[in-house]
Amino acid sequence: MYNIRVLKTSVGVGTLRVGPRGRRYVQEALLANRLSYGPFTRRFEALFARLHGRRHAAFCNSGTSALHVALQALKEKYRWKDGDEVLVPAVSFVATANVVLHNRLSPVFVDVRQDTYNVNPELIERKITRRTRAVIPVHLMGLPAEMPAILAIARRRGLKVIEDSCEAMFVKSGGRPVGSMGDVGCFSTYAAHYVTTGVGGLATTQDADLDARLRSLINHGRDPIYLSMDDSKRGAGREKVVDRRFRFLSAGHSFRATEMEAALGLAQLEDWRSILAARRAVAQDYLRGLADLDGELQLPRVPPGQEHAFMLFPLAVRRAKKRALVHFLERRGVETRDLMPLINQPVYRRMFGNLDKKYPAARWINERGFYVGCHQDVSPVQRRRVVETIRRFFR
Repeated sequence: MYNIRVLKTSVGVGTLRVGPRGRRYVQEALLANRLSYGPFTRRFEALFARLHGRRHAAFCNSGTSALHVALQALKEKYRWKDGDEVLVPAVSFVATANVVLHNRLSPVFVDVRQDTYNVNPELIERKITRRTRAVIPVHLMGLPAEMPAILAIARRRGLKVIEDSCEAMFVKSGGRPVGSMGDVGCFSTYAAHYVTTGVGGLATTQDADLDARLRSLINHGRDPIYLSMDDSKRGAGREKVVDRRFRFLSAGHSFRATEMEAALGLAQLEDWRSILAARRAVAQDYLRGLADLDGELQLPRVPPGQEHAFMLFPLAVRRAKKRALVHFLERRGVETRDLMPLINQPVYRRMFGNLDKKYPAARWINERGFYVGCHQDVSPVQRRRVVETIRRFFR
C-alpha cells in the first residue's frame, strides 16, 4: 500500500478563476432580480451556438443532462422502442453510457484506438444491427473523434449522431467545429472544463424542432409555447400562451440552470481564445519536457485534420506499473485521474460481465492510462514540476 499525502501546493486537474467581468455579470443578474431563464442565458446560448457553428444552443444544468435530453428527444421524435441500441465508445466517462440506460435503450460498446483513446470508426459497422438507432462519438480529453468517417457510416446506415463534446470546445474535426456535425452536440461547463459555471451543460443543434424538444424536456416536458416568464408577454398571442403554459407534452425533467450560472459562463466564453491558447501552451511544455520518454510513456498525438483543445493531458505507461507512477505523482502534489475507464466499472461488470477480452484497446488503456491537469492556471513553475516529477520516477 502507498501512503498518499497530497501537498498543499498540488497541481490540480481543474481550475476556476472568476474575473472582474464575471463578477460584474453575476451582480447584474442579481440586481435585475432575475434568476430563471433570462437575458444572460439567451446571450450565452447565442454566442455558444455561433462559436460552434449551430443555430441553436440550449443551456441546462449539466453535460449529462444535455446528453440525456438529446437521446430522449431523438427517441421521441423518431419513435424508437425501449431496448433499441445506441453505440458508445468503450472508453469514456460513465455518463455517456448511463444516459442510454436511463432512456431505456441498450448501450453497445465499440472499441477505441489505443493511441488517441477515441472510438475506432473501423469497428463501428461490426456492431450495427437491425435495432441500432444512434452512435455517440466522444471527443475525449479535448481531441475530436474522427467525425468524417463516423458521419459517412451514420448516413449510409441511417443512424442518428449525438456528439459527446463534454470534454471539447472550440476545436475542429475535418474543418468543422465540434458539436456542429451530429444531430445534437452536447457540452459540459462543469468544474475542470474550459468554461466553468459550477455545474452546467449545453445542447446544440441545427434542427428547430429538436431544439424545441430539448428545451421542453429540460423544463419538465412543458409545452414549448411557454418555457420562460418572458413568453407570457407575447402581445396578440398572450391568451394562447396563458391557455397552454401549464401543459406538459413529455415526461421531462427539472434540468434548468440559472441566470447566475449563465452570467459566469458568458464572461468566460467571451475570453475563449486566451483559455484555449493557455491550455495548448501547457500541453506543449509537457510534450517538450517528456518527448524523450516516448519509450516509457504514450504521449498525446493529434492526427491529421484534427485539432486538440487539451482539456486534460492523457498519458499511458508502456512498461511501468501505472499505480506506482500515479502514487509517486500524488505524493509529490501532482493530482491524477484514471483515463476514463468504463467497461470495467463495477456497475457495468454486474450488467454485462467481464468485457476485457472483447475490447483489447480499452483494456490496455484501463490498465495503463491516466491524466494530469492541463488548464490555463497551471503556471510555468508547476509545469516544470510535473515534468520533473515524472522524469524523476523513471530515473
